[in-house]
Amino acid sequence: MRITYDSKYDALYIEFAESNGEVLNQNITDDITIDLDETGKIAGLEVLSASEHIDLSKILPVEVRREKDKSTLERVG
Repeated sequence: MRITYDSKYDALYIEFAESNGEVLNQNITDDITIDLDETGKIAGLEVLSASEHIDLSKILPVEVRREKDKSTLERVG
């Protein structure tokens, strides 16, 4: 499992399993989307406006993707 957080967009992504195929996005609410793999299992969970829904201090440190160089990950927390 991997947790990433983008502070610029206040977006949190929890990847439960790496999916090599296509994923189906299913909106749960306006801010919460789950990704289902080709077998229907949850591959990931995206939370927009994450700081409004989750106490981020409880899950830090996370990897933060910076706008300038999305390939660089920084641990925060």
